[in-house]
Amino acid sequence: MLLVVAKPRDLPAVAALVNSAYRGPEAQKGWTTEAAFMGGERTNAETLAADLAAKPGSVILTLRDNEYDAPFACVWLEPQADDVWLLGMLAVAPDLQDRGAGRALIDTCEAYVKARGGAAIKMTVIEGRDTLIAWYERRGFRQTGFEPFPYNDRRIGDTSGELRFVVLTKAL
Repeated sequence: MLLVVAKPRDLPAVAALVNSAYRGPEAQKGWTTEAAFMGGERTNAETLAADLAAKPGSVILTLRDNEYDAPFACVWLEPQADDVWLLGMLAVAPDLQDRGAGRALIDTCEAYVKARGGAAIKMTVIEGRDTLIAWYERRGFRQTGFEPFPYNDRRIGDTSGELRFVVLTKAL
């Protein structure tokens, strides 16, 4: 596995990876699908580029077999206030889940954040995704509250039902 920071040319492949891991028929092959809660596209290259431009210091880390291959795993990291970094969009290709790539990305995120002076990592997970929340808890994350779901943000797909986020935090 090779860790590569996503470049603008990688964003279509990153978007395809994220969409395959979270939504649609491909996501059904893995265990991280959110299809029961959300439909439609999870992201696209244009949204990723705009978010990276609007959020200085943010980065998408990718795992791939070599520098030129499409990524098979990725994660978003974004510096926040008080030395806390937001971790989001962690995705592993559905047919490669349960092989350690997610754990490797979490470990990499922790090292990346520590090297930049970060003291904690925060993430949000849709409430009701109990298996996924338990997976993060086994990696040292703790539930620290709730945040409302951004229903007005049409960039993240279509919702089915009332949703809110569980906030998970890990001190480094």
